[in-house]
Amino acid sequence: MGIRKQAAVWAAIFAILFPGPGGAAATTDDIQILTTGVQSIAGKEIPEARQAAVSDALEQAVAIAFARVVPPRTFAANLEFLHSRILPAAEDYISTFRVLGEATYKDSYLVGVESRVQAGALTQALAEAGILNAETGRPRILLLIAEQTASDLLPRYWWGNNPEPYHSHAEIQIADKMTQNRFNVVGVGEQRPDPKAYGIQFKSIYDTGAAVNLAEALNADLVMLGRAGATESGNSMGDETVFDAVVHLEVLDVTTGKPVAGCEHQAAAKADADQTGDVRAITRAVDLAYADLSAQLKRSWTQKSGKEAAFTVRIQGNQFLPRFIALKKRFEEIKGIRTVTPREIGSEHAALEVTYEGSSEQFARHIMQKPFDGFKIDIEEVSDTSVSIRFIDETGT
Repeated sequence: MGIRKQAAVWAAIFAILFPGPGGAAATTDDIQILTTGVQSIAGKEIPEARQAAVSDALEQAVAIAFARVVPPRTFAANLEFLHSRILPAAEDYISTFRVLGEATYKDSYLVGVESRVQAGALTQALAEAGILNAETGRPRILLLIAEQTASDLLPRYWWGNNPEPYHSHAEIQIADKMTQNRFNVVGVGEQRPDPKAYGIQFKSIYDTGAAVNLAEALNADLVMLGRAGATESGNSMGDETVFDAVVHLEVLDVTTGKPVAGCEHQAAAKADADQTGDVRAITRAVDLAYADLSAQLKRSWTQKSGKEAAFTVRIQGNQFLPRFIALKKRFEEIKGIRTVTPREIGSEHAALEVTYEGSSEQFARHIMQKPFDGFKIDIEEVSDTSVSIRFIDETGT
Protein backbone atom coordinates (compact mmCIF):
# COMPACT_ATOMS: atom_id res chain seq x y z
CA MET A 1 0.00 0.00 0.00
CA GLY A 2 1.39 3.43 -0.92
CA ILE A 3 2.10 5.99 1.76
CA ARG A 4 -0.64 8.34 0.53
CA LYS A 5 -3.23 5.56 0.34
CA GLN A 6 -2.21 4.25 3.76
CA ALA A 7 -2.57 7.73 5.25
CA ALA A 8 -6.03 8.01 3.73
CA VAL A 9 -7.08 4.69 5.22
CA TRP A 10 -5.85 5.67 8.70
CA ALA A 11 -7.55 9.06 8.37
CA ALA A 12 -10.84 7.32 7.65
CA ILE A 13 -10.34 5.00 10.61
CA PHE A 14 -9.64 7.92 12.95
CA ALA A 15 -12.67 9.78 11.64
CA ILE A 16 -14.74 6.84 12.86
CA LEU A 17 -12.90 6.14 16.12
CA PHE A 18 -12.34 9.75 17.20
CA PRO A 19 -15.22 11.89 15.82
CA GLY A 20 -14.97 15.64 16.21
CA PRO A 21 -17.48 17.83 18.04
CA GLY A 22 -20.01 17.48 15.23
CA GLY A 23 -19.55 13.72 14.83
CA ALA A 24 -22.05 11.10 15.91
CA ALA A 25 -20.05 9.41 18.64
CA ALA A 26 -21.57 6.42 20.34
CA THR A 27 -23.43 7.17 23.55
CA THR A 28 -21.35 5.62 26.32
CA ASP A 29 -24.40 5.51 28.62
CA ASP A 30 -26.20 3.02 26.35
CA ILE A 31 -26.43 -0.60 27.52
CA GLN A 32 -26.65 -3.25 24.80
CA ILE A 33 -29.02 -6.08 25.75
CA LEU A 34 -30.34 -9.19 23.95
CA THR A 35 -33.84 -10.37 24.86
CA THR A 36 -36.65 -12.55 23.52
CA GLY A 37 -40.27 -11.55 23.21
CA VAL A 38 -43.27 -13.90 23.18
CA GLN A 39 -46.87 -13.25 22.15
CA SER A 40 -49.81 -15.61 21.65
CA ILE A 41 -51.06 -15.75 18.06
CA ALA A 42 -54.53 -16.94 19.07
CA GLY A 43 -57.14 -14.46 17.85
CA LYS A 44 -54.51 -12.06 16.47
CA GLU A 45 -53.06 -11.21 13.10
CA ILE A 46 -49.37 -12.06 12.66
CA PRO A 47 -48.26 -8.38 12.36
CA GLU A 48 -50.13 -7.56 15.57
CA ALA A 49 -48.58 -10.52 17.42
CA ARG A 50 -45.14 -9.60 16.10
CA GLN A 51 -45.41 -6.02 17.37
CA ALA A 52 -46.62 -7.20 20.77
CA ALA A 53 -43.69 -9.67 20.97
CA VAL A 54 -41.23 -6.87 20.13
CA SER A 55 -42.76 -4.67 22.85
CA ASP A 56 -42.38 -7.56 25.29
CA ALA A 57 -38.69 -7.90 24.38
CA LEU A 58 -38.11 -4.16 24.83
CA GLU A 59 -39.74 -4.23 28.27
CA GLN A 60 -37.46 -7.08 29.26
CA ALA A 61 -34.42 -5.09 28.07
CA VAL A 62 -35.40 -2.09 30.18
CA ALA A 63 -36.02 -4.33 33.21
CA ILE A 64 -32.54 -5.84 32.81
CA ALA A 65 -31.01 -2.36 32.48
CA PHE A 66 -32.88 -1.28 35.63
CA ALA A 67 -31.31 -4.19 37.51
CA ARG A 68 -27.86 -3.18 36.26
CA VAL A 69 -27.97 0.50 37.26
CA VAL A 70 -29.20 -0.03 40.84
CA PRO A 71 -27.79 -2.12 43.72
CA PRO A 72 -29.55 -5.46 44.37
CA ARG A 73 -31.38 -4.25 47.48
CA THR A 74 -32.59 -1.13 45.67
CA PHE A 75 -33.80 -3.30 42.81
CA ALA A 76 -35.73 -5.59 45.18
CA ALA A 77 -37.27 -2.66 47.06
CA ASN A 78 -38.54 -0.90 43.91
CA LEU A 79 -40.21 -3.62 41.86
CA GLU A 80 -43.55 -1.81 42.07
CA PHE A 81 -41.95 1.38 40.70
CA LEU A 82 -40.36 -0.62 37.87
CA HIS A 83 -43.65 -2.19 36.79
CA SER A 84 -45.90 0.82 37.36
CA ARG A 85 -43.69 3.69 36.16
CA ILE A 86 -40.80 2.43 34.04
CA LEU A 87 -42.03 -0.56 32.01
CA PRO A 88 -45.26 1.09 30.73
CA ALA A 89 -42.97 3.70 29.10
CA ALA A 90 -40.21 1.22 28.19
CA GLU A 91 -39.75 2.53 24.64
CA ASP A 92 -38.85 5.97 26.03
CA TYR A 93 -35.61 4.44 27.33
CA ILE A 94 -34.70 2.59 24.11
CA SER A 95 -32.30 4.47 21.83
CA THR A 96 -32.23 1.84 19.06
CA PHE A 97 -33.31 -1.75 18.54
CA ARG A 98 -33.36 -4.37 15.81
CA VAL A 99 -35.09 -7.71 15.44
CA LEU A 100 -32.41 -10.37 15.02
CA GLY A 101 -34.75 -13.29 14.36
CA GLU A 102 -38.37 -14.39 14.58
CA ALA A 103 -40.29 -17.66 14.56
CA THR A 104 -43.56 -19.30 15.48
CA TYR A 105 -43.71 -21.98 18.13
CA LYS A 106 -46.99 -23.78 18.84
CA ASP A 107 -49.46 -20.91 19.23
CA SER A 108 -46.90 -18.17 20.00
CA TYR A 109 -44.88 -15.70 17.95
CA LEU A 110 -41.23 -15.36 19.05
CA VAL A 111 -38.73 -12.60 18.37
CA GLY A 112 -35.09 -12.08 19.34
CA VAL A 113 -34.26 -8.40 19.76
CA GLU A 114 -31.02 -6.48 20.25
CA SER A 115 -31.71 -3.24 22.15
CA ARG A 116 -29.66 -0.30 23.34
CA VAL A 117 -31.12 1.11 26.56
CA GLN A 118 -30.32 4.69 27.59
CA ALA A 119 -28.87 4.13 31.04
CA GLY A 120 -28.49 7.89 31.51
CA ALA A 121 -32.20 8.53 30.95
CA LEU A 122 -33.11 5.60 33.17
CA THR A 123 -30.81 6.82 35.95
CA GLN A 124 -32.29 10.31 35.66
CA ALA A 125 -35.82 8.94 36.07
CA LEU A 126 -34.71 7.04 39.17
CA ALA A 127 -33.01 10.16 40.53
CA GLU A 128 -36.14 12.27 40.02
CA ALA A 129 -38.12 9.63 41.90
CA GLY A 130 -35.63 9.78 44.78
CA ILE A 131 -34.49 6.20 44.23
CA LEU A 132 -31.01 7.10 43.05
CA ASN A 133 -28.82 10.14 43.45
CA ALA A 134 -27.97 11.75 40.11
CA GLU A 135 -24.36 12.19 41.23
CA THR A 136 -21.82 10.10 39.36
CA GLY A 137 -18.48 8.76 40.44
CA ARG A 138 -19.69 7.09 43.61
CA PRO A 139 -17.23 4.34 44.56
CA ARG A 140 -17.90 0.62 44.28
CA ILE A 141 -17.21 -1.11 47.59
CA LEU A 142 -16.88 -4.72 48.73
CA LEU A 143 -17.81 -5.60 52.32
CA LEU A 144 -15.95 -8.34 54.21
CA ILE A 145 -17.17 -8.23 57.82
CA ALA A 146 -16.80 -11.28 60.05
CA GLU A 147 -19.17 -11.59 62.99
CA GLN A 148 -19.27 -13.47 66.28
CA THR A 149 -22.46 -13.32 68.33
CA ALA A 150 -22.67 -14.55 71.90
CA SER A 151 -23.74 -18.03 70.72
CA ASP A 152 -20.87 -18.46 68.24
CA LEU A 153 -17.70 -20.26 69.25
CA LEU A 154 -15.75 -18.65 66.36
CA PRO A 155 -16.29 -15.71 63.98
CA ARG A 156 -18.49 -16.49 60.98
CA TYR A 157 -17.78 -15.26 57.45
CA TRP A 158 -18.42 -16.12 53.79
CA TRP A 159 -14.92 -15.73 52.29
CA GLY A 160 -11.48 -17.16 53.07
CA ASN A 161 -10.76 -20.69 54.28
CA ASN A 162 -13.69 -22.87 55.37
CA PRO A 163 -16.32 -20.19 54.72
CA GLU A 164 -20.02 -20.53 55.53
CA PRO A 165 -23.00 -19.14 53.60
CA TYR A 166 -23.29 -16.50 56.31
CA HIS A 167 -24.49 -12.90 56.06
CA SER A 168 -23.46 -10.99 59.14
CA HIS A 169 -25.94 -8.60 60.74
CA ALA A 170 -23.28 -5.90 60.60
CA GLU A 171 -22.63 -6.43 56.90
CA ILE A 172 -26.32 -6.36 55.99
CA GLN A 173 -26.85 -3.21 58.04
CA ILE A 174 -23.88 -1.40 56.49
CA ALA A 175 -24.84 -2.52 52.95
CA ASP A 176 -28.32 -1.04 53.45
CA LYS A 177 -26.94 2.23 54.77
CA MET A 178 -24.38 2.51 51.97
CA THR A 179 -26.99 1.80 49.31
CA GLN A 180 -29.22 4.50 50.77
CA ASN A 181 -26.27 6.90 50.59
CA ARG A 182 -25.63 6.06 46.90
CA PHE A 183 -22.57 3.86 47.31
CA ASN A 184 -22.39 0.92 44.91
CA VAL A 185 -22.07 -2.19 47.10
CA VAL A 186 -20.77 -5.24 45.20
CA GLY A 187 -20.70 -8.93 46.07
CA VAL A 188 -23.92 -8.91 48.10
CA GLY A 189 -26.92 -11.23 47.93
CA GLU A 190 -27.23 -14.97 47.81
CA GLN A 191 -24.60 -15.49 45.09
CA ARG A 192 -21.43 -14.43 46.87
CA PRO A 193 -18.24 -14.31 44.77
CA ASP A 194 -15.94 -17.29 45.34
CA PRO A 195 -12.35 -16.08 45.86
CA LYS A 196 -11.01 -19.41 44.57
CA ALA A 197 -12.72 -18.79 41.24
CA TYR A 198 -10.38 -15.81 40.84
CA GLY A 199 -7.31 -17.71 42.04
CA ILE A 200 -7.31 -15.83 45.37
CA GLN A 201 -6.35 -17.57 48.63
CA PHE A 202 -6.98 -15.93 52.01
CA LYS A 203 -4.21 -16.70 54.52
CA SER A 204 -6.53 -15.55 57.30
CA ILE A 205 -9.96 -13.96 57.66
CA TYR A 206 -8.36 -10.52 57.79
CA ASP A 207 -5.84 -10.97 54.94
CA THR A 208 -5.75 -7.43 53.55
CA GLY A 209 -3.82 -8.39 50.42
CA ALA A 210 -6.33 -11.07 49.45
CA ALA A 211 -9.22 -8.72 50.29
CA VAL A 212 -7.82 -6.06 47.95
CA ASN A 213 -7.25 -8.66 45.21
CA LEU A 214 -10.83 -9.92 45.47
CA ALA A 215 -12.19 -6.37 45.37
CA GLU A 216 -10.04 -5.66 42.32
CA ALA A 217 -11.35 -8.79 40.58
CA LEU A 218 -14.89 -7.48 41.19
CA ASN A 219 -13.93 -4.08 39.76
CA ALA A 220 -14.49 -2.39 43.14
CA ASP A 221 -12.76 0.83 44.19
CA LEU A 222 -12.79 0.17 47.95
CA VAL A 223 -12.93 -2.83 50.25
CA MET A 224 -14.20 -2.71 53.84
CA LEU A 225 -12.58 -5.36 56.02
CA GLY A 226 -13.61 -5.77 59.64
CA ARG A 227 -15.13 -7.68 62.49
CA ALA A 228 -18.14 -7.35 64.74
CA GLY A 229 -18.70 -9.23 67.98
CA ALA A 230 -20.78 -9.26 71.13
CA THR A 231 -20.34 -10.95 74.51
CA GLU A 232 -22.32 -11.04 77.71
CA SER A 233 -21.52 -8.04 79.86
CA GLY A 234 -20.40 -8.14 83.46
CA ASN A 235 -22.96 -5.42 84.16
CA SER A 236 -26.66 -6.04 84.42
CA MET A 237 -29.94 -4.13 84.22
CA GLY A 238 -32.05 -5.68 86.92
CA ASP A 239 -32.76 -9.27 85.95
CA GLU A 240 -31.97 -8.75 82.25
CA THR A 241 -28.70 -9.70 80.62
CA VAL A 242 -26.68 -6.95 78.98
CA PHE A 243 -24.34 -7.52 76.02
CA ASP A 244 -21.28 -5.51 75.01
CA ALA A 245 -20.43 -5.20 71.32
CA VAL A 246 -17.31 -4.02 69.50
CA VAL A 247 -17.17 -3.20 65.77
CA HIS A 248 -13.80 -2.62 64.10
CA LEU A 249 -13.73 -1.55 60.44
CA GLU A 250 -11.01 -0.56 57.98
CA VAL A 251 -11.51 0.66 54.40
CA LEU A 252 -8.73 0.12 51.84
CA ASP A 253 -8.21 1.79 48.47
CA VAL A 254 -8.02 -1.01 45.89
CA THR A 255 -5.60 0.92 43.66
CA THR A 256 -2.99 1.56 46.34
CA GLY A 257 -3.89 -1.10 48.92
CA LYS A 258 -3.62 1.58 51.61
CA PRO A 259 -6.21 2.45 54.31
CA VAL A 260 -8.39 5.49 53.59
CA ALA A 261 -10.72 5.21 56.60
CA GLY A 262 -11.08 3.21 59.79
CA CYS A 263 -12.72 3.16 63.20
CA GLU A 264 -13.67 1.09 66.25
CA HIS A 265 -16.84 1.62 68.28
CA GLN A 266 -18.51 -0.05 71.24
CA ALA A 267 -22.11 -0.26 72.42
CA ALA A 268 -24.21 -2.14 74.96
CA ALA A 269 -27.79 -3.37 74.83
CA LYS A 270 -30.28 -5.84 76.24
CA ALA A 271 -32.84 -7.87 74.33
CA ASP A 272 -36.15 -6.46 73.12
CA ALA A 273 -39.16 -7.99 71.39
CA ASP A 274 -37.47 -7.97 67.96
CA GLN A 275 -33.80 -8.75 68.59
CA THR A 276 -31.59 -10.63 70.99
CA GLY A 277 -29.34 -8.51 73.20
CA ASP A 278 -26.12 -9.38 71.39
CA VAL A 279 -27.53 -8.48 67.95
CA ARG A 280 -28.99 -5.23 69.31
CA ALA A 281 -25.61 -4.31 70.74
CA ILE A 282 -23.90 -5.02 67.41
CA THR A 283 -26.54 -2.95 65.60
CA ARG A 284 -25.92 0.01 67.89
CA ALA A 285 -22.15 -0.24 67.48
CA VAL A 286 -22.56 -0.42 63.70
CA ASP A 287 -24.65 2.77 63.74
CA LEU A 288 -21.82 4.61 65.50
CA ALA A 289 -19.16 3.10 63.24
CA TYR A 290 -21.01 3.91 60.02
CA ALA A 291 -21.58 7.54 61.01
CA ASP A 292 -17.85 7.83 61.65
CA LEU A 293 -16.77 5.99 58.48
CA SER A 294 -19.19 7.71 56.11
CA ALA A 295 -17.80 11.12 57.07
CA GLN A 296 -14.23 9.88 56.52
CA LEU A 297 -15.09 8.29 53.18
CA LYS A 298 -16.92 11.34 51.93
CA ARG A 299 -13.85 13.48 52.57
CA SER A 300 -11.32 11.03 51.12
CA TRP A 301 -13.35 10.08 48.05
CA THR A 302 -14.28 13.68 47.23
CA GLN A 303 -10.62 14.62 47.30
CA LYS A 304 -9.67 11.65 45.13
CA SER A 305 -12.52 11.82 42.60
CA GLY A 306 -11.97 15.53 42.13
CA LYS A 307 -8.57 14.85 40.56
CA GLU A 308 -8.31 14.47 36.80
CA ALA A 309 -5.22 12.94 35.23
CA ALA A 310 -3.81 13.26 31.71
CA PHE A 311 -1.46 10.55 30.47
CA THR A 312 -0.30 8.88 27.27
CA VAL A 313 -1.55 5.41 26.40
CA ARG A 314 0.92 3.58 24.15
CA ILE A 315 -0.43 0.53 22.32
CA GLN A 316 1.37 -2.07 20.22
CA GLY A 317 1.10 -5.65 19.05
CA ASN A 318 0.34 -7.84 16.08
CA GLN A 319 -3.01 -7.91 14.25
CA PHE A 320 -3.00 -4.33 15.34
CA LEU A 321 -5.89 -2.64 13.52
CA PRO A 322 -8.83 -4.93 14.48
CA ARG A 323 -7.55 -5.22 18.04
CA PHE A 324 -7.00 -1.49 18.31
CA ILE A 325 -10.60 -0.89 17.20
CA ALA A 326 -11.84 -3.41 19.79
CA LEU A 327 -9.79 -1.69 22.50
CA LYS A 328 -11.15 1.73 21.55
CA LYS A 329 -14.70 0.41 21.90
CA ARG A 330 -13.85 -0.75 25.42
CA PHE A 331 -12.62 2.79 26.18
CA GLU A 332 -16.19 3.97 25.56
CA GLU A 333 -17.40 1.76 28.42
CA ILE A 334 -15.13 3.43 30.99
CA LYS A 335 -17.15 6.39 32.23
CA GLY A 336 -14.18 8.11 33.86
CA ILE A 337 -12.59 8.84 30.48
CA ARG A 338 -13.14 12.48 29.53
CA THR A 339 -11.19 12.77 26.26
CA VAL A 340 -9.13 10.53 23.97
CA THR A 341 -6.87 12.35 21.51
CA PRO A 342 -4.66 10.52 18.95
CA ARG A 343 -0.99 11.58 18.98
CA GLU A 344 0.67 9.10 16.62
CA ILE A 345 -0.32 6.04 14.64
CA GLY A 346 1.42 3.23 12.78
CA SER A 347 0.67 -0.19 11.38
CA GLU A 348 1.55 -1.87 14.71
CA HIS A 349 1.47 0.92 17.28
CA ALA A 350 -0.46 3.98 18.43
CA ALA A 351 -0.19 6.67 21.08
CA LEU A 352 -3.27 8.33 22.55
CA GLU A 353 -3.54 11.21 25.00
CA VAL A 354 -6.19 10.31 27.59
CA THR A 355 -7.84 12.58 30.15
CA TYR A 356 -9.28 10.46 32.92
CA GLU A 357 -11.18 11.15 36.15
CA GLY A 358 -8.78 9.22 38.32
CA SER A 359 -5.22 7.96 38.14
CA SER A 360 -3.36 6.10 35.40
CA GLU A 361 -3.27 3.08 37.75
CA GLN A 362 -7.05 3.10 38.06
CA PHE A 363 -7.40 3.36 34.29
CA ALA A 364 -5.05 0.40 33.79
CA ARG A 365 -6.95 -1.66 36.35
CA HIS A 366 -10.31 -0.92 34.70
CA ILE A 367 -9.16 -1.71 31.17
CA MET A 368 -7.59 -4.97 32.38
CA GLN A 369 -11.05 -6.08 33.57
CA LYS A 370 -12.50 -5.79 30.05
CA PRO A 371 -12.85 -9.01 27.99
CA PHE A 372 -11.68 -9.22 24.38
CA ASP A 373 -12.57 -11.70 21.66
CA GLY A 374 -9.61 -13.79 20.54
CA PHE A 375 -6.85 -11.86 22.29
CA LYS A 376 -5.76 -10.42 25.62
CA ILE A 377 -3.98 -7.26 26.67
CA ASP A 378 -0.86 -6.97 28.78
CA ILE A 379 -0.16 -3.83 30.81
CA GLU A 380 3.60 -3.61 30.38
CA GLU A 381 4.20 -0.42 32.34
CA VAL A 382 2.23 2.15 34.32
CA SER A 383 3.47 5.52 35.53
CA ASP A 384 1.84 8.83 36.40
CA THR A 385 2.29 9.99 32.80
CA SER A 386 1.89 6.85 30.69
CA VAL A 387 0.33 3.41 30.32
CA SER A 388 1.85 0.86 27.93
CA ILE A 389 -0.46 -1.80 26.48
CA ARG A 390 0.50 -4.77 24.31
CA PHE A 391 -1.87 -7.06 22.44
CA ILE A 392 -1.15 -10.76 22.98
CA ASP A 393 -2.77 -13.86 21.53
CA GLU A 394 -5.36 -15.69 23.64
CA THR A 395 -2.87 -18.50 24.27
CA GLY A 396 0.02 -16.10 24.96
CA THR A 397 1.53 -15.56 28.40
